[in-house]
Amino acid sequence: MTLPSRVRRLAPALLFGLFACGGGSGASDAGPGPDAALVDGSAPPSDAAMTDSAMTDSGVTDSGVVDGAPAPDGGVAVAPSLAGCPMFPADNPWNTDISGADVHPRSDAFIASMGAGTGLHPDFGAPYMGAPNGIPYVVVGAGQPRVPMSFLYADESDPGPYPVPADAPIEGGSAGDGDRHVLVLETGSCTLYELFDAYPDAGGWMAGSGAIWHLDMNEVRPEGWTSADAAGLAILPGLVRYDEAVEAGEILHALRVTVSGAQRAFIRPASHSDGRGGTDPNAPPMGLRLRLHADFDVSSFAPEVQVMLRAMKRFGLMVADTGSDGYVTGVPDDRWNDDALHALGNVHMSDFDAVYTGDPIAY
Repeated sequence: MTLPSRVRRLAPALLFGLFACGGGSGASDAGPGPDAALVDGSAPPSDAAMTDSAMTDSGVTDSGVVDGAPAPDGGVAVAPSLAGCPMFPADNPWNTDISGADVHPRSDAFIASMGAGTGLHPDFGAPYMGAPNGIPYVVVGAGQPRVPMSFLYADESDPGPYPVPADAPIEGGSAGDGDRHVLVLETGSCTLYELFDAYPDAGGWMAGSGAIWHLDMNEVRPEGWTSADAAGLAILPGLVRYDEAVEAGEILHALRVTVSGAQRAFIRPASHSDGRGGTDPNAPPMGLRLRLHADFDVSSFAPEVQVMLRAMKRFGLMVADTGSDGYVTGVPDDRWNDDALHALGNVHMSDFDAVYTGDPIAY
């Protein structure tokens, strides 16, 4: 498999070690392929429907288990999966248990910078005013036509073509004026294509930036390089999904969260920061992990929110983008109970610790 020149592999042992305890518009000519399945408020395709055998080419079983990956309890670790593809290997930082990680020496300062009394906010839910509320994605098959891409930040983007359908769902809807992320998961190859500020354009797409991720391996971008996210991270592996929170009743990965003023530094696997917090060492760097206190009582919350909170205790939140402090990102779905989700506002930043997973890299 040929990797994009701007993406680098990070050895699984190194990744695991970092997290160990103690340390534009126009009609497109290419329509959606026959296997394209939009996830913009409707139920996502099941893994069973997308997997032809017990073991896919990506090495993931129907149950989502990656063979041979170690688990903290000595058993076999479970890698999150979607449409028959892993959301990175089980030992990827997104999927690493941080419940035993040391509290970061600057934890109190980081939390204060984000506002200790700031409540979490679900930046996703049921469709709102006809537009998807959250970041949608689309699943396509290997036959999806590749289309040309143009990027504003071409020097930090993986070049096209990308298999993006003409009607791929856009964050905020086709008329949205926000980040306009577009996420495309190609089955078979288990390759993830992600765009920021994306618009259909003359038979293809134009975007601010684009990144390609091979989900069956651990990859990071070069230091100082963005992705479709300000932190240089993949987006889809960190989203809250209905199929996990409600149908499976378990989330086995960290959750993506935004902050208003990130330090101009990042902690791996992040690779970039827009640096709105300047060089203040008390501002959170991109890639920082936040862990909900183990003794936080989740019993009063709706079952799906309890699932999210348990994930925050085990895998935490990962600072991934600039936005309002404490905004947790997920996939839009018309089945979400927005009233239940908004109870997340009763969980405050003071209920979290920042944990140490590596030193910030300034640039």
